[in-house]
Amino acid sequence: MQRAAERKQRNRRDQGEQRMRGGLHRVLVGAAVVPVMLVAAGCSSDSGSDDGAGDSAKSSSASAAASASPSPTVQAAAYNSLPEPCTVLTKKTLKDLVPEAKSGKAGTSDEAGTRGSCSWSSLDNNGVKGSQFRWLNTSLLRFDSNVSRGSGEKQAREYFETQVQDARSVDGAKNAKSEPVAGVGDEATAVRYDLKKKEGSFKQVTVVARVENVVVTVDYNGAGFAGDKTPSADTLNKLAQKAAKEAVASVTKANGSGGGSAGTPSSAPSKSASKSPSKSPSGSPSKAASASPSESASKKS
Repeated sequence: MQRAAERKQRNRRDQGEQRMRGGLHRVLVGAAVVPVMLVAAGCSSDSGSDDGAGDSAKSSSASAAASASPSPTVQAAAYNSLPEPCTVLTKKTLKDLVPEAKSGKAGTSDEAGTRGSCSWSSLDNNGVKGSQFRWLNTSLLRFDSNVSRGSGEKQAREYFETQVQDARSVDGAKNAKSEPVAGVGDEATAVRYDLKKKEGSFKQVTVVARVENVVVTVDYNGAGFAGDKTPSADTLNKLAQKAAKEAVASVTKANGSGGGSAGTPSSAPSKSASKSPSKSPSGSPSKAASASPSESASKKS
């Protein structure tokens, strides 16, 4: 009986040890599983974080590329102001061209600093001995740089060509001649012709000059009345070129030596640029030429 009791006790001890080993095994297996799950969860979390960082990096890169794209620019205009049109010629020059003129008549404009004009009329009335008539007009037009229309200088070059072409195609003009004028602005052209009106025979000279982004147009004509002789075309041409050179110098002086600061080019169309370049402050050369005969007739004695 004692042996049977000992065997029974050993069996219980063996069963207890087996249960203990089985429990320990489950504990170890569970402990091993937890780190694996944690590692897997960590990998999954890292993967999601990388994707987010990648999307953020792409977004930042796209934003940087967009901000790096340059906005449209245009070269700034050299001149940003104009002199008073009636002050661009000296008293001596006016005395040579329109000796009997008392004062100049400024053209109407709501764009001071962008466009302007001034005209002078001179009638040397000697009654039956004859009279000499002279008419002078100076026009100034400045162009601002504009993103949509281009630089002020580019617009001025285009307008210069338009003015020269208008002077060459005046209705009724005879013996038209044109020639480049040296030493007046960046470019200049003189156009002269004869114009027959009921008041008499007129000699007309139009000098168009460009300096940077400003175009200067000088219209000058003359006639002899009551049997007086018609003025010399060469003399009128020489005087008109002198006036144009002086007017250009006044524009340069008004903007300071070497041109003057134009500031930052504007992206919005300026008033001058938004208007058609074919419209000058005093009208086309044909209008300037036809205006003087009627005026002279009204002043004849």
